[in-house]
Amino acid sequence: MADISSNFLGIKSPNPFWLASAPPTDKAYNVERAFEAGWGGVVWKTLGEEGPPVVNVNGPRYGAIWGADRRLLGLNNIELITDRDLYVNLREIKEVKKKWPDRAMIVSIMVPCEEAAWKAILPLVEETGADGIELNFGCPHGMSERGMGSSVGQVPEYIEMVARWCKANTRMPVIVKLTPNITDIRYPARAAQSGGADAVSLINTISSITSVNLDSFSPEPSIDGKGSHGGYCGPAVKPIALNMVAEIARDPETNNLPISGIGGVTTWRDAAEFLALGAGNVQVCTAAMTYGFKIVEEMITGLGNWMDEQGHKTLDDVIGRAVPNVTDWQYLNLNYVSKAKINQDSCIKCGRCHIACEDTSHQAITSMIDGYRKFEIIEEECVGCNLCVNVCPVENCITMEQLPAGSMDKRTGESVSKVYANWTQHPNNPSSVS
Repeated sequence: MADISSNFLGIKSPNPFWLASAPPTDKAYNVERAFEAGWGGVVWKTLGEEGPPVVNVNGPRYGAIWGADRRLLGLNNIELITDRDLYVNLREIKEVKKKWPDRAMIVSIMVPCEEAAWKAILPLVEETGADGIELNFGCPHGMSERGMGSSVGQVPEYIEMVARWCKANTRMPVIVKLTPNITDIRYPARAAQSGGADAVSLINTISSITSVNLDSFSPEPSIDGKGSHGGYCGPAVKPIALNMVAEIARDPETNNLPISGIGGVTTWRDAAEFLALGAGNVQVCTAAMTYGFKIVEEMITGLGNWMDEQGHKTLDDVIGRAVPNVTDWQYLNLNYVSKAKINQDSCIKCGRCHIACEDTSHQAITSMIDGYRKFEIIEEECVGCNLCVNVCPVENCITMEQLPAGSMDKRTGESVSKVYANWTQHPNNPSSVS
């Protein structure tokens, strides 16, 4: 039986599944229900400084993108940090941690970018017995207009400065939550590391407007006929998150920096992909808000079963395994040749592969043979792009098959070489090297 227990920065939890800082972690009632369901840890919804709490809107806070089957693909929110009193939150954090000592308790914090503000709140959080803090440098709306959130996360110098303040004023591990609303995620990650941060978490939400109401001409969600940009999350952001996690994990300057992966984790498979790309654990929000806390049961069971099947005994056997296989385009093997193949027994003759290839690709799939509707690959035209695989509605009906070295590529008329060659060596590259 695989051991899926997690040790992230010395913070132990029974599994790598943490709830991210968001409405599901806003109060003791929610967090205790989450722990009862099996979540390994939580990041308590972001606390602000002492004084009057922030004010959230009293109307709709979410916009959504759905698939054709009404499945939630993306969620946009204009929710701010906690609007509950600081000391109420601190009291509940302390009580919950005492009752659930085996679960990870991380507290998200966002205060003005002033050393005094951070020095004031850190001892209050530390007194709760929390396991660590997460510096919220990612929120793209509401708080960023006040000089916090992503307005800090977009300036590496600010990240390093605040991380340094926090490391100098607390015993707790410091996790810096990064914004994806930036050109190159490596720079804020390097800044966090330079400031002494123990880890980074990413991604926070993407600045977005999900839709416009064409009756009122107001962006959704609409508040009295007006809308605002918000933060986008959910399954649709997972590819962006995976790429950013991988960029940090393979950067020579940050490849030893622990990462908490966030962004569209809905199933155990999503979590395993984040782990394989270098994340030490994962944080979940939208999936819990969509399906409830018990979704973690499937995540726990699925991850454990997969690890057993693959012979992975601990999370360390998985973490980072895919990182060496992430490379830049220029180093991909140009002598790797593959062709599509259609399983005629599985084909339902819908014609989607033909239309996609005929109209937008390489005209490499037939529609009629000897007067009958039949879809076959024309190898002389197939470049192996796999568009047909991705538009086919029948799983595994179309597959990609590598041509062995020495065989003839009918498209080029050349023998497939067994020698690795990439763009840096190609004669068409004006900067090629032999």
